[in-house]
Amino acid sequence: MPRSRVVLVGATGFVGSAVAEALAATGEVVPVPSPRLTSTARTVDDVLRAAAEQGDVHADLVRRFAGADAVVNAAGNPDASSLDLDVLYGANALLPAVLLAAAAEAGAPRFVHVSSAVVQNDHPVLDDSEDVHGFSPYSGSKVLGEHVLRDAATPGCHVVRYRPPSVHAPGRRVTRMITRIAGSPAATVARPGQQPTPQALLPNVGSAVAFLATTDRVPPAVVHHPSEGVTVTTLMSDLSGGRAPRRVPRSLARLLVATAKLVGRVHQPTAANARRLELLWLGQGQAPSWLTEAGWQAPVGREGWQALAAGEAS
Repeated sequence: MPRSRVVLVGATGFVGSAVAEALAATGEVVPVPSPRLTSTARTVDDVLRAAAEQGDVHADLVRRFAGADAVVNAAGNPDASSLDLDVLYGANALLPAVLLAAAAEAGAPRFVHVSSAVVQNDHPVLDDSEDVHGFSPYSGSKVLGEHVLRDAATPGCHVVRYRPPSVHAPGRRVTRMITRIAGSPAATVARPGQQPTPQALLPNVGSAVAFLATTDRVPPAVVHHPSEGVTVTTLMSDLSGGRAPRRVPRSLARLLVATAKLVGRVHQPTAANARRLELLWLGQGQAPSWLTEAGWQAPVGREGWQALAAGEAS
């Protein structure tokens, strides 16, 4: 029987709101506000020690998590350009540790953590491996959050780390930015143009998280979001209302991306933009996902991208 009582931390956030909507169709959703934490910890051991010191927060969460069939962490700091390390590591590394400890003590049998594909950086193919690498303050905080959850001892509480790729919805800054590019003379992709790019629609991400929290099957420790069939060309075309992007030499695109990454080593805000440029021009593969194997299907298809473009244009 599907799990029916899911405690959702971060239910009012960007991803959390979509998860709440998807979970509402499966049973009871219990929203819990996210504690606001900052942290100077930068290693797994230091994070776990800091989590053990959150006595009052821990006790309150244990009470709130009582009776949950699953706890979902959809909270965190999503600002990929942020340079506030203590805020990033508090939200993306310390908070997951605190929530997991409380979920385990409350007897929740499953803990689903919304991570990000950013932890794998420019890995040739996104997959469910532990091959991760931080390249910016934001990605580093997400990597540490995964390592903390991987190494934490939580008998009886199965931990699932879910990695969505770039997530899009009306009004989101990165979505507006790409839509503007798609409708401008700067709309270009690297040849040949059919390369996949890991992009996802917000309702699909919410649905995937709800599935992980409620399925009778036991998900693996890491689950990456499956490909939604988006290529660098269809992304630009759909977000521009049908206007095809120009194709530039792949060698030129690689050179410009490599230059941007080099600049990003000394100017951190550039690192995130270099990665976005790489995904828009060169794309990135996605391995088959456990979600697809388990029978999950994205509720919104390509028409969602076209509707998104229309909404951004209005």
